[in-house]
Amino acid sequence: MNQQHDPRIRILNRPQASLLERIVFFVLGLVVLVAAFFFIGIALVAGAILAGVILLRFWWLKRKLEREQRDSFVEGEYKVVETVITDERTPRE
Repeated sequence: MNQQHDPRIRILNRPQASLLERIVFFVLGLVVLVAAFFFIGIALVAGAILAGVILLRFWWLKRKLEREQRDSFVEGEYKVVETVITDERTPRE
């Protein structure tokens, strides 16, 4: 088998990229990094807004439940019938 036509050898010994290719790949890599930075930034802002909305909803429900619990308290008057507790059970033998 001829070593010059072996694809494994060609991958290992690929030709040096020209200056134009290196500049193009550098610019494309920079564009991908900037796009990834903005995507992560937008995702973080969206996550913070979503977390804020969820926390606001929980606070609102807690406030509503506390108000209902406070309004459902029944006040009234009472009169003490007996002040001494007596044991009216039959004694053990």
